Amino acid sequence: MTVNESSVVKKHNNKWRVVDIVVAAIIAVAAGVIFWGWDVICAAPITLFEAVTPGFEGLLNGIWLFAGPLAAIIVRKPGAALFAETLAAALELAMGNPWGIGGSLIIGICQGLTAEIGFAIFAYKRWDLLSTTIAGTLAGLGCFLYNWTVNPAWAGLRIVVSCVTSVISGALVAGVLMYLLQQAIAKTGVLDRFESGRAKAWYDDSLMSPVSHSQWWIRDFFDACSFCKRGMQEE
Repeated sequence: MTVNESSVVKKHNNKWRVVDIVVAAIIAVAAGVIFWGWDVICAAPITLFEAVTPGFEGLLNGIWLFAGPLAAIIVRKPGAALFAETLAAALELAMGNPWGIGGSLIIGICQGLTAEIGFAIFAYKRWDLLSTTIAGTLAGLGCFLYNWTVNPAWAGLRIVVSCVTSVISGALVAGVLMYLLQQAIAKTGVLDRFESGRAKAWYDDSLMSPVSHSQWWIRDFFDACSFCKRGMQEE
């Protein structure tokens, strides 16, 4: 790893920029529309999964959990998961659904808060598959905890099945899948203004063409020459 590469990968600023707010909001709006669309068609799948065993429908929760982790790993700012998940839930509620404020906005806040923990435990310095999967897992846990709170009559088996399936769904859909999606988006170059895009340009060889490699080596060469020249002048 070169000096320039190290500085690009390690340098991180937690201060929000306008572009961070805009992109996180765009992700939230897109997610809110997807949430609402899933609200419209989820009745049949939920009934089908519940027929397997009560609580098994938790496997479907991941579709409502992805906004926070995706926004967080793209803009890489504290609060991004909570911001995106809450905004998406608010839009979902505004568009109309059968869940009401509690089942849309309140649960969205719970999911955003718990997803945020997945990145906070690493002091917002780790934005990889592990942290994203943990964030998705915790979002699933937050979803379960809300549903359990508003359904105190759930029996023991349903509580266990609902918790396990919701956590698994969160880990896979909001965690692993969103990480892979961010990686795919980064390959297009549209994230070059973000750390999530710039870091990939340095340390992921699969994203760099031979021309890109030569450009970085040339830049390193001239940087080294400039450093040596300054040293000679100081002497």
